[in-house]
Amino acid sequence: MDAAPGTATGPSGEPPRPGSGAMFDRIARRYDLLNRVLSMGLDQSWRRRLVAAVESRETTPQMLDLATGTADVALSLARAYKSAQIVGSDPSEGMLEVGRQKVRELGLEARVRLESGDAQQLSYEDGAFDGVTMAFGIRNVPDRMAALREMCRVTRPGARVGILELGEPGNPLARFHVHHVVPRLGAFLSGAREYRYLQSSIAAFPPPDAFVQLMAEAGLEDARFEVMFMGVAHLYVGTSRGPRPR
Repeated sequence: MDAAPGTATGPSGEPPRPGSGAMFDRIARRYDLLNRVLSMGLDQSWRRRLVAAVESRETTPQMLDLATGTADVALSLARAYKSAQIVGSDPSEGMLEVGRQKVRELGLEARVRLESGDAQQLSYEDGAFDGVTMAFGIRNVPDRMAALREMCRVTRPGARVGILELGEPGNPLARFHVHHVVPRLGAFLSGAREYRYLQSSIAAFPPPDAFVQLMAEAGLEDARFEVMFMGVAHLYVGTSRGPRPR
């Protein structure tokens, strides 16, 4: 239920910053299993809805998946859009290596490329992509506005940007699951404490209306959100105006 688009490492000798690429290096091999268990399998259907939300009319679309992690969304994009070329970007080399193995096993090396990157400062040219996705990653970005502006910069006018993120559930049972079951079960299954920060990071994320406003300020038109499973997650979608004039 969590991928990381933040910076990769902290100072030597210090524990990795919660939500950073270095933190996710530690749980990369167990990440997919943890997601299935902690979300009760719902994360897969959420990702499919994210992929559908960024459909492009281009014949051979170029798609970018940020916080790609172990490449679940990148591979879903490749399956959904048979002629698409996919780039997956993430700061965690451990997660990317798991993703590359999955890409090789599916024989998709010619269409899916995974590489290290920071969502706040992308290396791609202006207007390079026909759609951008990000699943469970924007919450971990220190400067969310910078990341949203970068998404606008690297997309062509009219391209869709889709962001899937966890939220603060209104339902008491769902809130108990996110606040108490997920952190404890995640720590138990992973043998690490990385999932214990989850509750505080969700609580610190803006409410859906506020995040939609942030998307609009970054340059995304018709920004909106869709509630997933009692507010456990939200799907945010906006249309890019393209790169801003310099």
